[in-house]
Amino acid sequence: MKIRITILCENLIGKLIGTGEHGFSAFIETSNGNYLFDTGSGRSIIANSLTLDKDLRSIRKIFLSHGHYDHTGGLSEVLKLKGQVDVHAHPHVFLERIAILREGGRETKRFVGIRYKERYLESLGANFVFNTDFVELERGLFLTGEVPRQTSFEKPDPRLFSETEGKITQDLFLDDQSLILNTDKGMVLILGCAHSGMINIIHHVINKMRKEKFYAILGGTHLDFLTSEQLEESIKFLKKIDIDKIGVSHCTGMRAAFRLHQEFGDRFFYGCVGSILEV
Repeated sequence: MKIRITILCENLIGKLIGTGEHGFSAFIETSNGNYLFDTGSGRSIIANSLTLDKDLRSIRKIFLSHGHYDHTGGLSEVLKLKGQVDVHAHPHVFLERIAILREGGRETKRFVGIRYKERYLESLGANFVFNTDFVELERGLFLTGEVPRQTSFEKPDPRLFSETEGKITQDLFLDDQSLILNTDKGMVLILGCAHSGMINIIHHVINKMRKEKFYAILGGTHLDFLTSEQLEESIKFLKKIDIDKIGVSHCTGMRAAFRLHQEFGDRFFYGCVGSILEV
């Protein structure tokens, strides 16, 4: 299966093309059709798709990695263009989510969940297909479903919470899932934010696919917001497995990106707006 993945939404632009925003979206072209993984915050996906000559009307399916605004914010605009389309997500994608930030003795709460109600998105053409388990959607195309938490060093982000019936609890992100494309060169793993832990996700993928060869791992790793221990332990694990390319984006952050580049050299790239991975 021939694959071309283009980053539509990301925090940074690396060339004089497109617009950056806090968010992530990848346009996936395959010999079986086109797909969209996440939709960014909503400010740039339409403009960037036009700039990068990617026709959002051509997509066969949309995949949502989790229910944060910076991955789902452009969904309504995409649906207005596309109309009827399957939107694959975990049932928790519509959880009420907040970030609680503490600085200088002050506490600030901010809503960070999906901005739109399910019924509104359905009125625009979304046909939600919910999954909790690892699933093959089409030949060679998989969603991870819920990821078991195995590592000792990957912890939940202490700033992020969900609210149910007025009760605020630490957000465990059971809806965090990633996309796998199986190719002759190895697996391509696309991460949204890796809230369940990048290494936990990789363990889960290897276990379910019964393969260990990755052609590429790309997307958000959330390494910017957690501890130095997690970064170093993650690098230690990544160096043990067979990966041809590592392309990080969004919530990886510059500190972690620089360390990954230092360790992986020519195998590393930063997945800014307009970046392309071909398999």
